Amino acid sequence: MYSNTFGRLVLGLRSLKAASSCAATRRAASRSGFSWAAVWRQRTLRQQRSACAGMQQTRSASHTTVDPGEVKRFQLLANKWWDEEGDFAALHAMNDLRVPFVRDNLLNAQTERHPGKPLAGLRILDVGCGGGLLTEPLGRLGATALGIDPVEDSVRIARQHSSHDPDLRDRVSYRACTLEELSGEEEQTETRFDAVVASEVVEHLADLETFAICCGRVLKPGGSLFITTINKTNLSYALAIVAAEYLLHIVPRGTHDWEKFVSPVELERLLESNGFLVQSVQGMLYNPISGAWSWTNSTAINYALHAVKQGDGAEDSSSPLGDQPEATHG
Repeated sequence: MYSNTFGRLVLGLRSLKAASSCAATRRAASRSGFSWAAVWRQRTLRQQRSACAGMQQTRSASHTTVDPGEVKRFQLLANKWWDEEGDFAALHAMNDLRVPFVRDNLLNAQTERHPGKPLAGLRILDVGCGGGLLTEPLGRLGATALGIDPVEDSVRIARQHSSHDPDLRDRVSYRACTLEELSGEEEQTETRFDAVVASEVVEHLADLETFAICCGRVLKPGGSLFITTINKTNLSYALAIVAAEYLLHIVPRGTHDWEKFVSPVELERLLESNGFLVQSVQGMLYNPISGAWSWTNSTAINYALHAVKQGDGAEDSSSPLGDQPEATHG
């Protein structure tokens, strides 16, 4: 979606096709008096400070997933969740990829079929659900879906919106709580979830280690974890932050912190050290001109990951892990 010219503007980084998108970026930069040199100087300084502070490892040790600054930021945006052309337009469009990604991977592990409601009988937890943009379509597919979010106003909006659809009344519910709070309650296997979804969430968390541990606690053995997030690359900084926030205004300024981005390799290492087996990693690409997402072989910017929780004990043989394919990183 980005041209070779745009690639030169970001200091020779790998470019993508679609010159029209590049032209829009250049025009936006010209109008705003934007300075690429200043941006890269600022990013270099941040990297140096991080190195001095010993922050090169995956975020951990805070023992809470909640970043108060992120909660405050999303509190201010809570009333905008269901504006399909507003600040969350890209998330609305992402449902075209992430809903089938969750559905198809879950169906591959199921023997029973439920025409019209393919996810019937499954319990799904949507972590960082916001206004319920992903929770609702999962409920419409038949799943019993619980959305949780630490931002109370977002949960209020989610409940209000879902209340208008009678089909969701018995399938979708919401709680204003954190993942670690919920994980302390889900101790019995029969109350655990068949799947956990964390879409565009991990790049906003304070502690990825706690996140991984808590996901393991709330999932049944053999349960699936689905994550979509942003890779930590020069290209992701240029496009997901500089272009998306400052030039094209796809999302509000300050939405993302590049230091919180995590690479597929880092995320896979973290998950597998906490009892998960990563099944697949697939790149995602957003076209700001069409407003549509598509799958791509490159994970340099956005990517989706599917992992499965391994059995709680060696005696567990019901986990669908037997002959799963190895993860690929595009």
